Amino acid sequence: MTVAKVDPKKEWDLYRARRGEFRLLEVPPLRYLMVDGHGDPNTAPSYAAALEALYPVAYKTKFASKRELDRDYVVPPLEALWWADDMTSFTTARDKSLWSWTVMILVPDWCHDELVAAAIEAVAGSKDAPEALGRLRLEELEEGRCVQTLHIGPYDEEAAVLAQMHDEFIPESGLRMRGLHHEIYLGDPRRTSPDRLRTILRQPVEPA
Repeated sequence: MTVAKVDPKKEWDLYRARRGEFRLLEVPPLRYLMVDGHGDPNTAPSYAAALEALYPVAYKTKFASKRELDRDYVVPPLEALWWADDMTSFTTARDKSLWSWTVMILVPDWCHDELVAAAIEAVAGSKDAPEALGRLRLEELEEGRCVQTLHIGPYDEEAAVLAQMHDEFIPESGLRMRGLHHEIYLGDPRRTSPDRLRTILRQPVEPA
């Protein structure tokens, strides 16, 4: 019997966003495969190394879920948390060398910890085990109430959308920012022209 495949991008509310619309939603606690790093994602070797560790484990977990649990799914999109000591490095200064980040891929709630641990062990035992695998972890992220919207276009043109979110929608809604800036990449920059890239921008908030 064919196992039905879940596609998180199409079926899960947390991946729903529209361009020009700021939406409030409650994000439940979610588990992610995570790797931390620092520096310009376009040039820092640690960023590419982090992705090389994330994807093999994400796919090993998916295949194990299908094989052992009879539950198949499309691997969720790449996500990242971003921060810096000087937050103008994301907007007016745009100095990517100052950025810190956590790249991550969501693990469905039915994939128990032992399944994920076995996937990590399998990748670690492979011939070309990723260098950054030792920095990979499975961790729960609790964001709670968030604002999110969809940005379409190059990553470097997010600043105007973020300014509208941070300086207009959030305070006008009686809220203030907390936590880390969160991005969800619905497009693959290797296969998509910059003007067609789709990125969900998410910001945790709390009452002002």
